[in-house]
Amino acid sequence: MTAGSLTFVEAGATQLTDLGRRRGPRYGVPVNGALDQRSARIANILVGNPDEAPLLEMTALDVEFIPDVDILIAVAGADGHLTVDGVMRPLNQPVSVRAGQVVGLRHIQSGVRAYLAVRGSFEAPQLLGSCAPDSVLGFGGRIANGASIPVLRATEPIFNDHFTSELYCLDAPHPPTGFVVEVTDGPDIDDFAGTADRLFAQPYLVTPTSNHIGLRMTGPLPERQAKGEVLSRGVPVGAVEVPPGDELLVLHRGRGVTAGYPVLAVVTSSSLDVLAQVRPGQRVRFRRISAADAAARARADRVALEALRRRVQAVFTALDALSSVITGRTPS
Repeated sequence: MTAGSLTFVEAGATQLTDLGRRRGPRYGVPVNGALDQRSARIANILVGNPDEAPLLEMTALDVEFIPDVDILIAVAGADGHLTVDGVMRPLNQPVSVRAGQVVGLRHIQSGVRAYLAVRGSFEAPQLLGSCAPDSVLGFGGRIANGASIPVLRATEPIFNDHFTSELYCLDAPHPPTGFVVEVTDGPDIDDFAGTADRLFAQPYLVTPTSNHIGLRMTGPLPERQAKGEVLSRGVPVGAVEVPPGDELLVLHRGRGVTAGYPVLAVVTSSSLDVLAQVRPGQRVRFRRISAADAAARARADRVALEALRRRVQAVFTALDALSSVITGRTPS
């Protein structure tokens, strides 16, 4: 049962998504989901949701909506100006919003995608266990101006009424600065012989044809020396492909599950989140790391997010106890 809804005055390029369709690839369906998985997880953690709960992915353009119930929100990812009835509110922190207040996120910068989670999450249609849009299948898509999205839980506005902002210094992990993309060696690296290191020599320019399927880049291209044909085979998210022509292709979460271009390298899971925040016209630099180092980085990221989750849970427990004293109810 839904508790209320958000109505979008200005939807921009916003869509309802989650961490993706994990069962999709076995059926030939792209995983899709939030391009910046780390920021999506942080937003959900900050409001006490499971990591995989549906949330809003807002890309580049301004967004404005009005809830018809009291809610608790958090915004993570690219920087922007978050306001509630015109008053600036912090990013990477829980923020209470009363029914009828106008929430705006404007001037998205230092990245291109921001993620907004609501405590209790949203009601959303599912395909193979995920609400992530899929443009090929025609599932989901951008939210239209005037549309209403059901929310599953109302949250009393005790957060802003009874606590100072210092309580909310939850120290959410900050996104990495600069567009350095770490990669491990791909299965076809030997096909490029002495030209493979060109990938690390100079920055690459991201072109306007880039999207959630893959980023196209121009720069000093490695040249495949092997003459044999590359057969179509399964490729991972993050595959750095060198197709014929003058562009490098880095596959992202909307990629098809098979391809037939040589794979020079594979972007690490942490650096996929970096690529999610790169705008066309910006430059990225690739850096090689070992598979062991990539695994260690991924473990460190998980540890940091779990520590944030524990801090948030401690705050919510304290707030619930205070609310029970004020209202006379039994703590949930």
